Amino acid sequence: MASVLATAAGKTGKAGMPSLFTHSASEMDLYEYNAEDSMVKSPVDSQNKKLLLCNLLDISPVLNEAASAIVDDSFTRCFKSNISEPWNWNIYLFPLWCLGVVFRHTILFPIRLLLLAIGWVIFLACFYPIHMLLKGHDNIRQKLERGLVEFICSVFVASWTGVVKYHGPRPSRRPKQVFVANHTSMIDFVILEQMTAFAVIMQKHPGWVGLLQTTVLESLGCIWFNRTESKDRLIVAEKLKRHVEDPESNPLLIFPEGTCVNNEYTVMFKKGAFELGCAVCPVAIKYNKIFVDAFWNSKKQSFTTHLIQLMTSWAVVCDVWYLEPQTIRPGETAIEFAERVRDMIAKRAGIKKVPWDGYLKYYRPSPKMTEKKQQKYSETIVQQLQDTRLT
Repeated sequence: MASVLATAAGKTGKAGMPSLFTHSASEMDLYEYNAEDSMVKSPVDSQNKKLLLCNLLDISPVLNEAASAIVDDSFTRCFKSNISEPWNWNIYLFPLWCLGVVFRHTILFPIRLLLLAIGWVIFLACFYPIHMLLKGHDNIRQKLERGLVEFICSVFVASWTGVVKYHGPRPSRRPKQVFVANHTSMIDFVILEQMTAFAVIMQKHPGWVGLLQTTVLESLGCIWFNRTESKDRLIVAEKLKRHVEDPESNPLLIFPEGTCVNNEYTVMFKKGAFELGCAVCPVAIKYNKIFVDAFWNSKKQSFTTHLIQLMTSWAVVCDVWYLEPQTIRPGETAIEFAERVRDMIAKRAGIKKVPWDGYLKYYRPSPKMTEKKQQKYSETIVQQLQDTRLT
C-alpha cells in the first residue's frame, strides 16, 4: 500500500510540478499497519475486507492530479527551449552539417565579432563626447543620442545576420501612448530599438548589461526596477505616469509578461501598462526557429552565452507586427483590457495563451500549501479507515 501511494506521489513530482502528496516513511507505515490491523482484528467478513481494500486503494483524486500535471504541464513548457528535429541523420547530410559548423564558427563568427567591435568603437567615440559636450542643448543631444542607439542596435542585428520583417506603420513620438509586446529575449528590445528609440521598463541586470543600462540606455529615459523590492512597484508606477504625460519623452515600451517566454506561449500580462489611462499599441513578435531558437533561458545561460549562440548561428529570422492602438472600453477593467490586448498579440503571432503568472518561475510553492495538501489527504485516508471499521 505504501509503495503504491509513494509511487503516485513521486510521479507527480517528476512532471515538473511540486510533489504535494509525498509522505514520510513513518506515516506510510502507520497507514499500512492500521489497514492490516483492521483486517485481522475486526470481525468483518470477506466482503467487508474487499471493501476496505477498495477504499484504501481509491486514490483516484491523487492519480487524476498527477496525470494532469504530466499530460498538461503548460506552465513549465512556457520556459523550455524546444529542441529542433535533427536533419543530419544520414551519411549524405552529416558531412554538410559538419562543414556548416566549421564555417559558422571559424569564418562567420570572427567576421561578425569584428563588425560588432567596429560598431562599438564608432558608437562610444561619438556617444560620450555628445553626452558631455551638449548638456546645455537637450533637444539636439537627445536626438543625436537616439540616432546612435538605433545605430548600435542595427549593428547588433547585423552581427546575427538578422532578417527582420516589420509590418504596419512605424511608431512615432506621441503623448499618452504606450507600446506592449510579447517577450522572448532581451534581443526583442534590440530588434524594436533599431527602428524606433523606445524608452523601456526593464529588470536591473548585473555585469556589462547593467553598465549599459545605467549609462547608454539611461539617456533614452528607460526605467529600471528590481522585482525583489516591493517598494520599486510604487516608484515605477509613478515614473510611468510621468513619462507618458510628457510629450517630449521617447515612446514607452513595456513587456507586460515580466519574463522571457519561449515564443510558443504567452503568459498573463501585468496590468500596470493598462492602468495608465492612455492608448495601448500592441506589438507582436514571432521568431522563425529554422536557423536558431531566439529564446533566452536566463536560468540556464548568461546573456553573453546567449549572444554567442546567436552569432554562431546562420541567421535570426523574425516578424514584427505593429497592431492597431487600443483604448479601454467603458466598463472594462484593466485586467480585461490586458487580456484583450494579449488575445490580439497571441492571434497575430500564432502563439498559445496560458493562464499563468510568469513570476511563478522565480518562486517555489509555499511550504504551508504543501503541508495543507498532505494533511487533507491524510485525513481522507484516516476517515476511510474509520468508516470501514464501523461497517
